[in-house]
Amino acid sequence: MSIFSAPPVLKKDYDRRGFLRLGGSVGLVVGTTALLAACSTDSGSSPKSSGAAAAGSLGTIAVQLSWIKNIEFAGEYFATEKGYYTKAGFDAVTLLAGGGQTGAEEALLAGQALVGLSSPSITAPSINKGATLKIIGTTFQKNPFCLLSLDEKTPIKTVADLKGKKIGVQSGGNQTIFEGFLKANGLTTSDVTMVTTQYDIAPLEAGKYDAHMSYITNEPILAEADGFTPVVLGFADNGLPFVAETFTTTQDAIDNKRDTLKAFLKAEVQGWTDAAKDPAQSAKYAAEKYGKDQDLDVTEQTKEAEAQNTLILTDDVNKNGLFTMTDELVAENIASLKAMGTDITAEKLFDLTLINEVYKENPELITTFTIPTA
Repeated sequence: MSIFSAPPVLKKDYDRRGFLRLGGSVGLVVGTTALLAACSTDSGSSPKSSGAAAAGSLGTIAVQLSWIKNIEFAGEYFATEKGYYTKAGFDAVTLLAGGGQTGAEEALLAGQALVGLSSPSITAPSINKGATLKIIGTTFQKNPFCLLSLDEKTPIKTVADLKGKKIGVQSGGNQTIFEGFLKANGLTTSDVTMVTTQYDIAPLEAGKYDAHMSYITNEPILAEADGFTPVVLGFADNGLPFVAETFTTTQDAIDNKRDTLKAFLKAEVQGWTDAAKDPAQSAKYAAEKYGKDQDLDVTEQTKEAEAQNTLILTDDVNKNGLFTMTDELVAENIASLKAMGTDITAEKLFDLTLINEVYKENPELITTFTIPTA
């Protein structure tokens, strides 16, 4: 299935339980594949601009999403609905749904999108294979990976509780991330029993294993809806603090479309500022318009929006602005990647000068949010 075609309509159960794709086993290719070359998009070539962009002067660009159109892209929905993209100088910004077997890196390398939403755990290995890509900002200051256990079964509240337990882990990239989590905490695979599983938490609820690799914003909500008391052990707060839903682009775009990228980032900041402040409207956009064909539930999407705010909003965000990364956070990401088997330098992976310039030129964009508790 092409990543540029609409994803199939998914049942609620599969849609909400099949979230773990940031670490999914996506084949990273360097160059244009035949599939991507055959795909078409409305993305146009946006010239480098100087100063404030005139209406429509930046043309139409495409953004490759990391997953189906659900609550995770609420900021993009607000930027569209409130006209922030248009005010930034774009005729339109086309949001390309993900969920297929190819991801943001492939779309960028094929010229099908100007920006893609991804994760360092995917982008870094691609760069090490020769792809000229850079991360220019991040939506999530904390990655959403966690181990979900149940208080009614065998609660795993600390890393020390992991020893001797059975852990359900999805094969591929998620297994790599889990093994990195163990390594970062001085453990190995011999300290636990890994059980290959899918995304449905039914085996966890049935007691087939003790914990399930999950998304903080997803499976714990499902477990609670099923009548259980979720116990969450987050990776970001326990030794593996890499970011997620990162804005990735090509070095060529940074060199030749810098002002276009900055205009895009400004509109994104505005959109995500609104989204973070209004989880209920975010959920309505996701369930009733952009993800209408995905059979999403507004109430659950609202809960997920509230949960993802715990990953987006931090003291550093209040100080420096959305999408920024401190030097400390960058260093933590490099260390996390090394634990997961990817050795890369910060200079090779990140270029945060664009988002920093956006805030230098538009300091009013920095917003003081109420930081939610987990």
